[in-house]
Order: sequence, then C-alpha cells, then structure tokens
Amino acid sequence: MLGVIRRRVASGGSSSSSSILKQSLQTIRPVSSSTSRVSEEILIHPRGFGHVRKFSCLAPLRGRAISSRTMREGVSNMELTASKLILSRPFSSDSGDLVDAVVPFMGESITDGTLAKFLKNPGDRVEVDESIAQIETDKVTIDVASPEAGVIKEHIAKEGDTVEPGTKIAVISKSGEGVAHAAPSENTSKKAAPKQSAPEMNDEEKRKPKVEASPVPVKPKTPAPPPPKRSATEPQLPPKEKERRVPMTRLRKRVATRLKDSQNTFAMLTTFNEVDMTNLMKLRSEYKDAFVEKHGVKLGLMSGFIKAAVSGLQNQPIINAVIDGDDIIYRDYIDISIAVGTPKGLVVPVIRNAEKMNFAEIEKEINTLAKKANDGTISIDEMAGGSFTISNGGVYGSLLSTPIINPPQSAILGMHSIVSRPMVVGGTVVPRPMMYIALTYDHRLIDGREAVFFLRRIKDVVEDPRRLLLDV
Repeated sequence: MLGVIRRRVASGGSSSSSSILKQSLQTIRPVSSSTSRVSEEILIHPRGFGHVRKFSCLAPLRGRAISSRTMREGVSNMELTASKLILSRPFSSDSGDLVDAVVPFMGESITDGTLAKFLKNPGDRVEVDESIAQIETDKVTIDVASPEAGVIKEHIAKEGDTVEPGTKIAVISKSGEGVAHAAPSENTSKKAAPKQSAPEMNDEEKRKPKVEASPVPVKPKTPAPPPPKRSATEPQLPPKEKERRVPMTRLRKRVATRLKDSQNTFAMLTTFNEVDMTNLMKLRSEYKDAFVEKHGVKLGLMSGFIKAAVSGLQNQPIINAVIDGDDIIYRDYIDISIAVGTPKGLVVPVIRNAEKMNFAEIEKEINTLAKKANDGTISIDEMAGGSFTISNGGVYGSLLSTPIINPPQSAILGMHSIVSRPMVVGGTVVPRPMMYIALTYDHRLIDGREAVFFLRRIKDVVEDPRRLLLDV
C-alpha cells in the first residue's frame, strides 16, 4: 500500500502536495516519533515531495500494522483534498515571476469560444483584473482579466483561435524584466531598417541615373491595358478589388442558425392591428416629471406595452405556452424577452416575472439590461429563458414588419413607429398618433381566434390604460 502512495505522490508534485500528504497521514494513525521525524523532513522540503522515490524508509508504527482499508482511506482523502485545491484555484497558473492568463469559465451551456481580439500587446503594462483579451461566444462576449499586475510577455494564442476554459492565451511577467525592452528594440530595428535602405536607394539613384528614365515611360503603359471595353448590354459588375471577405462572428452565426431553425420548425403566421397612442402618450406627458422625481427613471412607452402584453398573456395563456414533442407546456409565469440591437448583434435580455412588476420596476429593469447589452457586459443568465418576446422596430423608423419567433417561444409582438394619420373619431376626421402592431405566432399551437383576441387586448389596454387599474 505504501507503493500506492508513492505512485500517487510521484504523479502529484504540486506546491500544495505537502499539506495534502500531511492531512492524509493524519487520517491513518498517529505516528511514532521516528516516523513523524522522517515525514516532517519530507513535508518541509522546499520542493515538496517530487524528489521522494521511496517511502519504505518510514519507521513502523507503534506495534500496529497499516491495514489496506486505512491506507485506501488516506489515499482517497489525499485525492479529494487535491481536487478541491485545484478547483479552488483562480483561472491562472503561477510559476514564480511568470503568470499564465487563461480563459475563465464561460457558463454551463458554453464549452468554447473564439478569441476575438487582444486588448493588450506584448510589452504593455497591466493591472490586476484588467481586461487583456475578449472571448466571443454564441451568446455574449467575455473578458479575460489579468490575474496579476505586471507586463505582457507574450501571446500564447492567436486571434481567431477557438479556446476552451483553462486555455492559456498569454504570459504575464510580474517584474517586467526583459519584457519592456523587447518591444522598443523591435520598433527601433524596424524604424532603422527603412532609414538604412533609404540612403542605399539614393546611392543607387545617383550611380545609375539612366536606369530611372526607363521605368518612367513604362508606368503609364501599365494602366493602358486594363481599360474595359464593355457593351451597353453587359452588366456592370463591381471590381473584385473593392470586395472584402470577413468571417462571421460567433454571435452572428448563432443568430442566423436560430432564425433559420425558427423558419423551418414553426408554422408562422402574422396578424396585424393598429393602436391609437393618444391616451398613453398623454399619460406619459402628464406624469413624466413626477415619475422621474419619485422613481429616478423616465417613463417610457415600453413599460405600457409590457403591462399590456402581460394582461393579454393572462387572458390567453396559450400564447405563453410552447410545444414540447407531443405535449404542450403551459407556463404559469411571464418572462418577457426584449430584443435589443447592439453593434455586435442582436441580443434578447429577459425581464423575469413581469406580471409582478409595476411601471417603475419595469422601466428600471429595461434601462439596466439595455445598458449592459450595449456595453457588452450582459451575462448569459440574463438572456436565458423567456416565454414571450417584444421587438420594437419603431426606434429605427420601421413602419411595418413580420417578426420571427424566438425559439423555444410560440409568439412575438412587433412594435413599430408612431405616425400621425387621419382617423375618424366621433364622425370627425382628426389627426391621431397611430402605431401598427404585429403578432407572429406558431399556428401549430395557436389558432387565429386566440391570436386576434390577444392583439385586441393589447390595443384596448394601450388606448385606455385605466383598464389595468380596473382589470377590465
């Protein structure tokens, strides 16, 4: 059994191995003075016990033999303690002056990502927890933070590489010795090279002035062959020199895949209606100052539509349900996903339990999630789930659209721009701020009757917000 420990120990050799062995030996039996002396010599050795080859030199215990069961308990305890220490380490490996920056844990559903770009180059000074690189995943962009303060020595990975949690991407020198001078020396050598080549060219020009005269007439001849002779009927295609091929980001590829899967899976149908925004806009203008003063956030139109959608989902629960195989899953909660367009792509943060929130809580949550989405700091948990989606294309000036369902949901509401149009009110034609709204739904689950009733409920609540107070 001592041979078992010897093999376990020889394969370990970490900095914490001495403490692991000490705990393991203590779980077996109290040792005699001679054994304690020998074991302490091993444990306090500066190299741990990687140099130990034999444990048979340990003095026997006081008249007691070590049973195989006790030995197995000690070995298993040593392995458990070692695994805990490894898991509790930060995502960096320290070896003296050099520290390895590695990819952090990116989420339970994310196994890898793409190294989008390095924020720090070799020779740059970094502080603790300062971002040195960005990892792009299917859902979010994750920053790789520096585990120690120091100077970037080198990049291990390259931009565009696929990396997993724990992958080394850079090496950081705590002291910065031999690193800060490397970058300037390379730059100076590069700068010196053109300077040295310049006089050489000047000497050649002085020595051979006649050679320069020959290429001068040749240069105008080179553009002469390309003049295109196209007929009037030939299509005018753009030249290839003006085309650029750029690889798709992981987020864009993920969005493209999900949208195409949505088209292939759902039997999508869209129904439309129009909403008179007069009363909701009047309510907003009358109470916006008092609302900001009390709640510290502006009163927008999105909170009114979210409250109207909650009311519609409560009246038509099938809109909030989803097909799962041969079953229908009815959700007794309402999590509203809000589609937000960012420079990096479309993200859909989720407002949890919207049925329990008031106008102020909804507006605060919208502002928080929208800011995180635009800054690229939104987490995966804040985008997971969702039972119904609202997309506001009106902020970009869209007049009408047919939104695509966000799987695994069953419907999506599309808002559009507010346009003043002539409407007949009480037999009189008056200008009214009108908005088209669209509901795309899965016709496999939702019939046209439920879809129209849901959209009609949103129209009634937005045109007369007092219905929310009276629940009518």
